[in-house]
Amino acid sequence: MQLTNKYLKQFLGLTALVAMTVSCSKKFSERVPINAPTDGNFWKNEIEANGAVAGSYATLRAAMNEMGMAHYYYGDTQTDEFVARTNGEDYPAITQIQWQTFVAPSQTFRGLIKLRRWDNFYRTIDQQNRCLKYIPTIPLSEFTSVNKEAAKNTLIGENYFLRAFTYFYISRIWGDVPMVLKTAEDAAKEPDLPRTKQAEVLDQCIKDLQEAIKLLPYVTTPTVNRPIRANRGTCYALLAHIYAWKGEYDKVGPAADSVILNGGYTHVSRATRASYTAMFKGNSPEGIFEISQNASNEGSLITAAYGDINNSIAARTLKAPYLLTQLGNSLFTLDAGTLTTLFPNNADSIDLRRRNGFDFWGTTDPICTKYANILYTGPNNTSPLSQNNILVFRLADIKLLKAEALAALNNPSGARTIVNEIRALAGIGPTTATDANMFEEVIQERGRELFIEGHRFYDLVRLARKTNIIRFNGTGTVIRMTISDFNQGKYYWPVEPILMALNPLLAQTPFWADKM
Repeated sequence: MQLTNKYLKQFLGLTALVAMTVSCSKKFSERVPINAPTDGNFWKNEIEANGAVAGSYATLRAAMNEMGMAHYYYGDTQTDEFVARTNGEDYPAITQIQWQTFVAPSQTFRGLIKLRRWDNFYRTIDQQNRCLKYIPTIPLSEFTSVNKEAAKNTLIGENYFLRAFTYFYISRIWGDVPMVLKTAEDAAKEPDLPRTKQAEVLDQCIKDLQEAIKLLPYVTTPTVNRPIRANRGTCYALLAHIYAWKGEYDKVGPAADSVILNGGYTHVSRATRASYTAMFKGNSPEGIFEISQNASNEGSLITAAYGDINNSIAARTLKAPYLLTQLGNSLFTLDAGTLTTLFPNNADSIDLRRRNGFDFWGTTDPICTKYANILYTGPNNTSPLSQNNILVFRLADIKLLKAEALAALNNPSGARTIVNEIRALAGIGPTTATDANMFEEVIQERGRELFIEGHRFYDLVRLARKTNIIRFNGTGTVIRMTISDFNQGKYYWPVEPILMALNPLLAQTPFWADKM
């Protein structure tokens, strides 16, 4: 199955392999992709295979960093964590879930166009497909690792994981998406494809993960690379999330347990949680899967220019003294009412997450300080560099996902035990939620623990599916989502009309079909 020829030719292209001029001594995450060389001249040995896999991670990082912080635009800014914006070019539409707002097709630099397009995700899928096609053809004799077969299997397994992750990621955003499982040999000859039903896409994700699990080992010893390269624990974490999204809660627990019991992950200490931001720099023993960008040559320069790819979550949520170049209010305002709900008794809170993860509490512009790992590369504290990995999965996330499953399966006491464990790490006492409200309480605990980590929007979708409780709106006056909107699928993004013009087989996301 392939994508549309016009779509692939004009918007995908043959994606990058990796510049092999990069020194092999440089760490894996520093390697950058270039336009694909001829496949016939590549794929000869382990060094090239490893470089190609680095390209898979690099293209995924680019997709998740569209506009500097696409991961958070999709997962956080349109939820009760933030006040809905009323000013700015596309920010009101993005944060108010008015994603149908018209933008002239010529203005391809606009945020709404970029977020409604899936081009970058299909670039990384094509890179993953290329790796899955060619790495198996490299003879074992061309691998230099001591265990040649294990090295080869690991590179193949990583790409099965990455393809599963990418398809899961975009299916949560758009619902039905075209499914492409082979690399494009000749973009000009590729046929148009319609969107594939989300259920089929997720089934393929599970198949890919089953293959990856066969090929990848657990990595139980914390290393710099452990959270930024897939292993068996990473696969089970993704599997748990897929089953939760599908509502197959009976399968979430076993997948989560494979991570919790066998993955070798440990919570950061109470002392580390007191400083808190260290976890978000990345590579902590709690990290399961992270997008690497915390090194001095990887971080995003924080600039004020709208649409600049270097805008980051740090730039949008911090202000002085945490970001010395932002002297006024933070650019994206947190919903103070939501914070009071998540962290009650805020005047004397002992919750380490509240105490050490926020500042300016009680004002009209409270901020979250998770992403305050800033390096100033210019004189007099100028040219700030954001040194924060994207924490996709971490141990507390997977434990609370298991708690969610237990609550959904009418085991509130089991869910309560896990929630209380996470609360104890934060220095607070047991939850007082009733058994009847335990599912909602787990979602709220996830809100406390995983604030602005790209989870909240999807957590609220699962909450609404299970309980009909709508929390997207926060405490402001803007109504982002009603239960009627939700039941009609408003939580899936529309497809950018530019892509539909290129491929006549693409249908618009149902909720938005009569609105664009």
